[in-house]
Amino acid sequence: MTCLEDGRCSRSNNMSENAVRPVVVGHKNWFFSDTMDGAEASMGIYTIVEMAKFHGLDPYKYMKYILERRSDYKFSDEELEKLAPWSDRVQGICR
Repeated sequence: MTCLEDGRCSRSNNMSENAVRPVVVGHKNWFFSDTMDGAEASMGIYTIVEMAKFHGLDPYKYMKYILERRSDYKFSDEELEKLAPWSDRVQGICR
């Protein structure tokens, strides 16, 4: 209905479906995780990779970058902000 009220809206939901598709495909792989912790770890890595792609970064470079710079599994908000895919420094290094 919104596309009838606002001509700027697309009548297609292809972009939304394409964004969700990797999660649906990955869902089949998570059935084979032995534990809930394993499934959560897999989803965490998947989320990092998808965020890197969304922000135009090379996922391998970004994963390497954050793993080399992690100090501890407990980060302050300031430390996390420096590693975020939208950070200017990360954008310059991981594209």
